[in-house]
Amino acid sequence: MEAYGRHVLLEMWDCNREILEDAEKITQIMCDAAGDAGATVVKSIHHEFNPPGITAVAILSESHISVHTWPIEGYVAVDIFTCGTVADPQLAIKGLLEAFGPKDHTSVEIKRGSPYKKETMLSKVYSET
Repeated sequence: MEAYGRHVLLEMWDCNREILEDAEKITQIMCDAAGDAGATVVKSIHHEFNPPGITAVAILSESHISVHTWPIEGYVAVDIFTCGTVADPQLAIKGLLEAFGPKDHTSVEIKRGSPYKKETMLSKVYSET
């Protein structure tokens, strides 16, 4: 059985803090990243928190992408889930790294719906790419 989808988790530290408080900019970066992956944005939305932080989410024809920021810490967490074979979530990472400018980052990809055993899945989740 092939996987139903690919789920990439991207974590970025020491990012450009000015960008992390700009909801419109973050939403644009997120939608551009979806396009880089070959995905189609159906709708996007964002919410600003206090203390500062933003969550932006885009519903894709292929699934979703979300960006969560912690400006004070300079941290960004990104979730990219694509179903099918058209979109490639790995292609979104380069643009996200360029836009947020982290000093450090890590990512992991999980094949969703694959017949992995629990032990195998956990080893994949906790390994850095």
